[in-house]
Amino acid sequence: MDNENLKNIITSVIPECEFSADESQFLNVIVKPEEFRKLAEFLRYDPETQMDYLFCMTAIDWTTHFFTIYHLTSSLKNFTVVIKVKITDRENPNIDTVCDIWKTAEFHEREVYDLFGIKFNNHPDLRRILLEDDWVGYPLRKDYKDEINIVEL
Repeated sequence: MDNENLKNIITSVIPECEFSADESQFLNVIVKPEEFRKLAEFLRYDPETQMDYLFCMTAIDWTTHFFTIYHLTSSLKNFTVVIKVKITDRENPNIDTVCDIWKTAEFHEREVYDLFGIKFNNHPDLRRILLEDDWVGYPLRKDYKDEINIVEL
């Protein structure tokens, strides 16, 4: 499947999604948090897409908003898509988990929670994975300041 066909399929599910203008080899889709779960389930279970593998998931802090970024591939159909979810609520950033759809998301989401403070609704074990339990703050946020002055971004 080429990117244009995949774009048409995704637009049929989420008409208000956006597509990144970059010239990446993978189709880049931008969706709202409330649209993400519907798109994720569709891409995973629809016979045309069968996106059976989440091979990378991370987040980015753009100061005014966050992006959670999911790289999905179909090992059966041999194509990849990148989904970017724009989260504008910096005080209480949250999004639905997809670890029940792709098991690999469980640890990726814990890492994003630990370093960015983005909460994943309905995650079965959302707790810190890299930092100590009593760590204050989220070190990959642009506004993070370490009180011990080890690191300041």
